[in-house]
Amino acid sequence: MARRRNPEQTKASIRILQGVIIIGLIILFVRVFQLQIVDYEKYSPLSMQNSLRMEMINPARGLILDRNGNILVDNQPIYSITITPANFNMEKIPLLADLLMIDNSELLERIQTAQDYSWHRTSRLFTEVPFEVFSNVQENLWQLPGIGHQVDSKRNYHSELKGSHIFGYLREASREEYLDSDQIRLGDKIGKSGLELVYEEHLRGELGSEYVRVNAYGQSLGSFNNGELDSQPQKGGDLITSIDAELQSFSERLMGNMTGALVAMDPQTGEILSMVSTPQYEVSRLAGRMDMDYWRVINSDPKTPLFNRAISSRQPPGSTFKPFMSLVGLHLGIFNENTVLTSPGYYSRGRRYGDTADPGDYDIEKAITFSSNYFFYWMMDIVATEGYLNTWSDLIQDFGIGPLNGIDLPSERSGIVPDSTYMDQTFGARRWSIGDLINLGIGQGLVSASPLQMAVAVSSIANDGYRVQPHLVKQIKYGENDIRYTNPEKTRIDWIEEDHLEIVKRGMRSVVTEGSGRFYTNLPDIEVAGKTGTSQNPHGEDHGWFIAFAPMDDPKIAIAVLTENSGFGSISAAPVAGLIIEKYINGEINPRRNWILDYVLNFEPRIEQEAEEAEEDAQL
Repeated sequence: MARRRNPEQTKASIRILQGVIIIGLIILFVRVFQLQIVDYEKYSPLSMQNSLRMEMINPARGLILDRNGNILVDNQPIYSITITPANFNMEKIPLLADLLMIDNSELLERIQTAQDYSWHRTSRLFTEVPFEVFSNVQENLWQLPGIGHQVDSKRNYHSELKGSHIFGYLREASREEYLDSDQIRLGDKIGKSGLELVYEEHLRGELGSEYVRVNAYGQSLGSFNNGELDSQPQKGGDLITSIDAELQSFSERLMGNMTGALVAMDPQTGEILSMVSTPQYEVSRLAGRMDMDYWRVINSDPKTPLFNRAISSRQPPGSTFKPFMSLVGLHLGIFNENTVLTSPGYYSRGRRYGDTADPGDYDIEKAITFSSNYFFYWMMDIVATEGYLNTWSDLIQDFGIGPLNGIDLPSERSGIVPDSTYMDQTFGARRWSIGDLINLGIGQGLVSASPLQMAVAVSSIANDGYRVQPHLVKQIKYGENDIRYTNPEKTRIDWIEEDHLEIVKRGMRSVVTEGSGRFYTNLPDIEVAGKTGTSQNPHGEDHGWFIAFAPMDDPKIAIAVLTENSGFGSISAAPVAGLIIEKYINGEINPRRNWILDYVLNFEPRIEQEAEEAEEDAQL
């Protein structure tokens, strides 16, 4: 017979059970309170990840405009395929490769790169996908968890001008670059040359973010909570450049048949009006998904189209150096405006140094006009023998010849204006002599400069003795009320005297009216002052130079033109400069000068006899 349970024991058991239940409920309530209230910020994101995905929104890259507000570079939408590696099923590689029309191995390599970047962050797998391929992937997203898409952009070039050495190009950021930045992600394109590189941080803008609801396959189900948690991307700043689009296009056309470079600038401000380096390259073919075949071609081209000759080349400036020699000589008191030298047609110092100017008497103004080598050999002889070499070097560099001028482009290269230290390093201490220095007086030998340096230098004559900082960007515009100015420098060269400048200016004006510049640059309605030059080239035909500014009484443009392997500057570089000056100031080319335009567009290098015949034809 079963023993009956004591009622008191039963009541005690019930009380214990009730207590256990109450304690359990209290613990559960406390835990729920902790999770929902106390630790909400910790666990809410983890919970959201099970049903939400944060997608980064790319900002629109800033535009590039010319000085008149014309759009030169903007953005064109393209489609990208993205991947979140943690959600992707690797067994789907054959399917995705088939949809993308690529090899499995290439896709696997891309996926592994994305995994190395982040398993949980979405990144680009392929950019600039053709719309047909993009549509096929979209239709099969239900089979491809972790695969998505986003709308990106690539650079779009509006105008006829190329501007390849001005704009530069974008390329995908390297592993080191995206790991070092919280604004750059795997697959992002960043500036690698030109303005795109120098102003990358301004052009790029700031990323935005968007939370979207996703299903078990990672497919988007729409915005979360009406976008309350989203942040909008901040568009990059627009670059307002100093480039005159019409003049730049015209300059590129003139230089299209030549190898060389030119820089045209406002001598009062340093604003670059036009800059050309030829040969150029098609920057549009490097936008978006890079044309690798084309990339290999331009990298292996012996004419080096990627090399910016306008700011990086080093060439002896030839006789374009003589106006600056003149100012230094006048300042040092080596001669004055009344000094007259008699040239026998050569200069003798151990050996004979040739002179292309006729024998006769020369003062400094006439020496500039007719490019007397004798006069400047004599001056450099005194510089060398009287111990002025280091002072001479410093004074020449004050014009911007030799040092970096701080243009807002990468890869600017310094020139060479030798001093005693440089000569010792080149030849050895006390192993060089006057004979190694004589040629410096006529812009030959070791002295070298870029077209940019010569444009800055001639600007200092045009603007009455100021060295201006050359620049391409005037403003960075983030909005109507947020415009930032670049504030380039303008420095007085305090040793230059006004009366010395007037002597040199008259000599340069006479170059155009009486000297070797008269054939192609003596414009009927614009007073041009300039200087021709020919740079000796031991590896082929000589290089042509021309520097100028105009109008003489109120200069609006200063220019330096270098044409490689072209022979005399008077028949190669000078016609280019004359046309550009006329185009900028008058807005058009006088029909009576169209023969010069045709001559430049169909230019062929001339040997010395042919050059003389060409000058005679031009005179007729």
